Amino acid sequence: MSIEALVFDVDGTLADTEEVHRRAFNLAFEELGLDWRWERSEYRALLAVTGGKERLRAYIDGLASSASEKKRLHERVPELHAAKTRHYTEIARQGGIELRPGVARLLDEALGAGLRLAIASTTTAVNIDALLLATLGPGGLSMFDVIACGDQVRAKKPAPDIYRLALDTMGVAPERAIAVEDSPNGVRSAVAAGLWTLVTPTFWTEGGDFSGAGLVLPSLADAWLSVEELTRRATAVPLLNAVQALYRGE
Repeated sequence: MSIEALVFDVDGTLADTEEVHRRAFNLAFEELGLDWRWERSEYRALLAVTGGKERLRAYIDGLASSASEKKRLHERVPELHAAKTRHYTEIARQGGIELRPGVARLLDEALGAGLRLAIASTTTAVNIDALLLATLGPGGLSMFDVIACGDQVRAKKPAPDIYRLALDTMGVAPERAIAVEDSPNGVRSAVAAGLWTLVTPTFWTEGGDFSGAGLVLPSLADAWLSVEELTRRATAVPLLNAVQALYRGE
């Protein structure tokens, strides 16, 4: 069996974008007259909910407000999220986002080795376009065969839908692809879709449950993790433990 594709998450994986998202949310709140401000510790907890609109709804649900006030705020979620997206893309356009260490090298190595690249993210197409343009230049979009976004599936991570969409669109079997993630929800999504998964946590996700991952590293910066080594690890036959061997009669 050989590996044909690498499938990347975006926020936290390609780039440590969560601080920019947090700033963009706060700018949107200020612009639209809300006295909310998400501090780093609060936003880190909110990241347990995937998707910006979903995060806003979860925050509203937790407010000590009346049912009628929560209903009014829920109706403003599309407006709030649109303002947040506008601020995020403007920060990206001004150079406020960089790729995480080692990402550019791994992308180039993968393409040089003939592997296909894809994105499976819960964020919007607008945010992905802004990030790729800001970090990889005008050719960034064309590096990826498939860009699957959260709005294209019914259930977001940790459901496997987004990875299944990316794989189905490429025509690649899950055992022939590697997922690159940064969060527990991302790992659960990729593993549920059948992908061997590499995880590089950030401040926002460190300490999470990555037990389903094939490999956990602080970053992709270490040159020892070549595409060749990554694919070797992903295709290695795991050693049977005593219980597994018993049930298989070995």
